[in-house]
Amino acid sequence: MTKIIIAIVFFITSLVSAQGQFEQGMGKAFQLWGEGKNTEASALFERIAAAEKTSWLPNYYVALVNTTTAFGTKDKEQINLLLTKAQNALDVELIKAPNNPELLVMQAMIHTAWIAYDPMTNGQKLSGTVMGLYAKAEAIAPENPRVVFGKAEFEIGGAKFWGKDTKPMCVQIEKAIGLFATFKPETAFSPKWGLERAEAALKNCK
Repeated sequence: MTKIIIAIVFFITSLVSAQGQFEQGMGKAFQLWGEGKNTEASALFERIAAAEKTSWLPNYYVALVNTTTAFGTKDKEQINLLLTKAQNALDVELIKAPNNPELLVMQAMIHTAWIAYDPMTNGQKLSGTVMGLYAKAEAIAPENPRVVFGKAEFEIGGAKFWGKDTKPMCVQIEKAIGLFATFKPETAFSPKWGLERAEAALKNCK
């Protein structure tokens, strides 16, 4: 009995220790990202993902860091490297959770980055896919502010390109801002970004 108790205590201690390491690692990765050290942040999220295979969050942030970085560069080789890394990380989690709305939004963002880089080549090829991803995410999580905002923001891009009215999308952005106020992330590290972008987008609507 004593050996069993010792084994249980050791197991629980190891779980607590692992959780502590996960939290510390995630906190450090976010700190690096906040300091603009995107490459270092991505590498740390990758190491955490390799060690903590039960959580989808580290790979999600590998994808998010690299995709947002790709939006800020015009270098073809760099964009290809960044978005390939983002896609590979996301693919790991989409296989496990194909109906996770945050992962679906992330996939839509990766496609959107490709469209933004080369709209003439990628716009026609990927736009329908992006809209399909947002429609699927919206059916699963209609109150998720990133789903509502992401869909509206993408539709505004298309509406401006084709010279259509953007007011219906602006209404959706306003809705998303309201949803940010009530949305409760599942964990301390769950996605909570987007409010500032939504507020900036709404200002451009007016």
